[in-house]
Amino acid sequence: MGQTTRHGGRILTDALVAHGVSRVFSVPGESFLAALDGMVDSGIQNIVCRHEGGAAMMADAMGKMTGKPGIAFVTRGPGATNASAGVHIAQQDSTPMILFVGQIARNHRDRGAFQEVDYRAMFGTVAKWVTEIDQVERIPEYVNRAFHVAMSGRPGPVVLALPEDMLSSHADVPDLAPTATPAAGVSDAQVQALLDFLGKAKKPLVIAGGPGWSEQAARDLRTFGEAQGVPVTVAFRRQDFIDNRSPVYAGDLGVGANPKLLARAKEADALLVLGSRIGDCVTQGYELWDPAGPVPPIAHVHPDPDTPGAVYRCDLAVTAQTRDVLAKLAQAPKAGDWADWTAAARADYEAWQTPKETPGDVKLEQALHWMSTNLPDDAMVTNGAGNYAAFLHRYYRFRSYPTQVAPTSGSMGYGFPAAVAASLQYPDRVVICMAGDGCFQMTLNEMSTAMQYGAKPIVVVANNGKYGTIRMHQEKTYPGRVSGTECHSPDFAALARAYGGFGATVERGADFPAAMEAARASGTLAVIELKLDPEMLTTGQTVSEVRAAAMA
Repeated sequence: MGQTTRHGGRILTDALVAHGVSRVFSVPGESFLAALDGMVDSGIQNIVCRHEGGAAMMADAMGKMTGKPGIAFVTRGPGATNASAGVHIAQQDSTPMILFVGQIARNHRDRGAFQEVDYRAMFGTVAKWVTEIDQVERIPEYVNRAFHVAMSGRPGPVVLALPEDMLSSHADVPDLAPTATPAAGVSDAQVQALLDFLGKAKKPLVIAGGPGWSEQAARDLRTFGEAQGVPVTVAFRRQDFIDNRSPVYAGDLGVGANPKLLARAKEADALLVLGSRIGDCVTQGYELWDPAGPVPPIAHVHPDPDTPGAVYRCDLAVTAQTRDVLAKLAQAPKAGDWADWTAAARADYEAWQTPKETPGDVKLEQALHWMSTNLPDDAMVTNGAGNYAAFLHRYYRFRSYPTQVAPTSGSMGYGFPAAVAASLQYPDRVVICMAGDGCFQMTLNEMSTAMQYGAKPIVVVANNGKYGTIRMHQEKTYPGRVSGTECHSPDFAALARAYGGFGATVERGADFPAAMEAARASGTLAVIELKLDPEMLTTGQTVSEVRAAAMA
């Protein structure tokens, strides 16, 4: 074999290097040994995780933080099925991601071979593109296309299956440079059309969200909003897209949203949607506006031409990257006067920040207020799913981008793997994972991964002994009939220490600041368990209050 001949695993890793990949997440498997071998001298850091779901969630978090595909490697069969949760998150969240899956040898297909799966069928409805590389010579071509597909239009996950015999085969093929990034394409006429649309409104509302944002885009959104004096809202778990201290920020349209903001959204006579899909969470289950009925006029900016009008009809569609549109809108002349409307929206947001006191000595709302006041502006905050997250949405003020990494898909267990990835990506920042007792237990085995690679996230576990969101719905629907929503937990602080990290248990609210400072000073993985009153359920109601309202 000539000096330029390489096995498929090395061709693959060299292709990743050519596309700027420096870190991947994996759980090793015999089906992609050649790829593992290819990483040895590649310069790529392989973060070996404890579960394929954790690896895929870390890759998704990397995609969110960098805007470039996060990369995960998992083995065939159960490895792929375990990783599917992360693929679904990336699909719902419009996150660029590539999942490489080991596959059986090509000559064993269709025999029900050990761990055989048809990945095109399995991932066909949750990934943006799924395929299998059958020829070692075509690896660079497929990798190049995978990056392009994952990042173009509405970003999303790509799955590439790697038959083990293909991967271990040799070939003499050149590497391919990445496909060029499309040139920005926003015309003055499009920008003027957006301003004219805004200028006709008496009660406009801006909704910002979606993929492809940057620090500059977040600054431009604030500049645009303040220059126009128009209220700016954000989609579910996109709260770091604008400094929440801005006088035009009106709050988030997501789970646990301010009822007054929802009422204002219903009252709005024009919606300027910047990058977001107009989906389930933004519309409160499609109840703010009925897709089949009359809706306010909508101007929709999105990089995917198929997204505007897909659910709600729109009056003006601009196909472009949101960041490119905002760069021009930030310099645009004022289109109208909405001072009173915007000031009222901001006043509603400020009033929503005043907490309703929850029962017990440890109060989650006070812990969130302390963190919002005392953590650095660039602190990274991650979370999964659960009622605890509503406290984060309501009481924590995000002040810069990127600082919020969370699943719009509502996936439990996401927060901790995301925090590990965030700590590796930003080792000098404070990284906080907010988690419920049920949410954390889904992926806490990744504490081992954190310790192995020096990640040092601080996990704040809100422990009220139940799957809170499901209990809330249960009490609303079947009040007093508790079934399947109680949750036993270990001593989380002791478990963190068993992994070699820092652990603290807070049973008095006054002790939380000291516990947080000690966790930060430890310089390692840390877990702070908050012992909450079992009656604590939502930001507005206790268990008893939800039950009483349902029975009234």
